[in-house]
Amino acid sequence: MMNTEPHAMHRWLQQLLGEWTCTSDCDMGPDQPAEKGTGTEHVRALGDLWVIMEGTGTMPGGGGEARMQMTLGYDPEQNVFLGTWVGSMMTHMWVYRGTLDAGQKVLTLETEGPSFKGDGATARYRDVITLVGPHERTLTSFGQQPDGSWKQFMQATYRRK
Repeated sequence: MMNTEPHAMHRWLQQLLGEWTCTSDCDMGPDQPAEKGTGTEHVRALGDLWVIMEGTGTMPGGGGEARMQMTLGYDPEQNVFLGTWVGSMMTHMWVYRGTLDAGQKVLTLETEGPSFKGDGATARYRDVITLVGPHERTLTSFGQQPDGSWKQFMQATYRRK
């Protein structure tokens, strides 16, 4: 498609633009304390249809700095948000398909990739972006369990600088 007009959902993504600071809690496994992290994120527009979120943060376990990049857009023909996530700490590119809740505050992004158990299996994951207010949002990550339930393993809170 050429010369696509921005849709209301493209405009929804524009509220993510700006400079953000981040604090996070990551589940390190049974009988382990949650690992706290900090970081920053710069979110910019790629025209009117896409946003690019570029972040830096601390690696769990004192592993130095991590760099991450997420892209998000909306496909009005499929009525879904589409995106990708890559990080300096892994070789897999995560591909998202997502939907926005009726209140237009919670964007749920579904993806599939290598199991974090390192067993060679594939697993399903969910990243949920929640708009708390104009200057605060959260990103909560879940992994699907063998019984089909979803278990949270990470939450980050972003505040506009």
